[in-house]
Amino acid sequence: MLIKPAVLRTAAFLLVAAAAPAAESPRDVLCNQAGAIASQLAGISGLKLHHPVPCDFITKEKVNEFLKKRVKEATTPEDIRAEELTLKKFGFVPQDFNLEKTTVDLLTEQAAAFYDYDRKKLFVTDMTAPATQAPVLAHELSHAIADQNFNLGRFIRQGRQSDDGSTARLAVMEGQATWLMSEYLARQLGQSLRNSPSMARMMSALTDSSGQFPVYDSAPLYLRETLIFPYTKGMLFQQAVIDRDGNAGFGEVFRKPPVSTQQILHPEKYFENTQPVDPPLPDPKLPHGFKGVTGGALGELDHDVLLEQYAGKAVADEIGPHWRGGAYELRENKKAGRVVLLYAVQWDSPEIARRYFEVYRQVLQKKWKKMTVTAQTATSLDGAGDDGRFELRLDGPVVTSLEGLPPAIN
Repeated sequence: MLIKPAVLRTAAFLLVAAAAPAAESPRDVLCNQAGAIASQLAGISGLKLHHPVPCDFITKEKVNEFLKKRVKEATTPEDIRAEELTLKKFGFVPQDFNLEKTTVDLLTEQAAAFYDYDRKKLFVTDMTAPATQAPVLAHELSHAIADQNFNLGRFIRQGRQSDDGSTARLAVMEGQATWLMSEYLARQLGQSLRNSPSMARMMSALTDSSGQFPVYDSAPLYLRETLIFPYTKGMLFQQAVIDRDGNAGFGEVFRKPPVSTQQILHPEKYFENTQPVDPPLPDPKLPHGFKGVTGGALGELDHDVLLEQYAGKAVADEIGPHWRGGAYELRENKKAGRVVLLYAVQWDSPEIARRYFEVYRQVLQKKWKKMTVTAQTATSLDGAGDDGRFELRLDGPVVTSLEGLPPAIN
């Protein structure tokens, strides 16, 4: 995942914010329900509720302040700049995009409630409609119960070695809370999600807030998809685990968390313990003056979004599941004003790699205003784009790309 999850996990937000303001409701009327709902959730999951969870209202303005503070605590300006540069180099966002402002605005707009796992307290926004207050409480109380049993702060910190793995852990947190919220609602109607994949898919789709919120609707595809992924795909992952392991699955996903977004998207990969590979990055042979800015894993989720953005959903569905591993690095020469992208992705067969090689050429053409090809073979493509020279290569199941290279020295 290109946006380090630290930016998105500033708080655990429930993305089913009400479309209309709530009528005035005293704090104690809502929060007095927390104990009964928490007891029901503990009964559903088999996890122990060790103590009551403090609950309070919070204004949207205070949510915005909280987010800005958390972003500053969790990241540095250099981190934000590096992530923004990476998104721009891959073509996920326009060149004038402001990552920090958009992320804060997006989460502020979407937030109905959040559980602060540092203060061990949940907050419900004063804009949450009465009809959604009980589901909101159920979601956040699910976080609180998980925190009391598995320490969410530590769980997230332990996954920081891999961006893609951290996103998978976020999907465990949000997916489980979304599943428990949905099961809580289903039981109000005398139904259950257990062994009912169709109902789980239906409930998962309800968390998609597209069409209701202007900041979300105008955000780049990458932000929209990575924001909603932990809730929608995370819930379906939790459903698969529960179908297989029953109540033991609620704890298993924390004790043995998934290591990639691929395992979230394809739970059978989690059950089979399929590990991502780490393809070597190409050597750019850069002159002196370049320093590493950032780098990390590029998961199946990232590639799905890249393919959908530039080649369409059908192509993403065709190629994405064949992902085996991906990596990237940015190197910068500030004096020269140049940033070079090193990128490698491995697929499960040479045939899929060739298909991706052909599609990635289209990605380059579409993300740049101008692209010139200077040399090409069946396994290579050289030329220049908006930010400098590029070298695209196909080697068996691996595709590599160098972009933003300085001019060649003859």
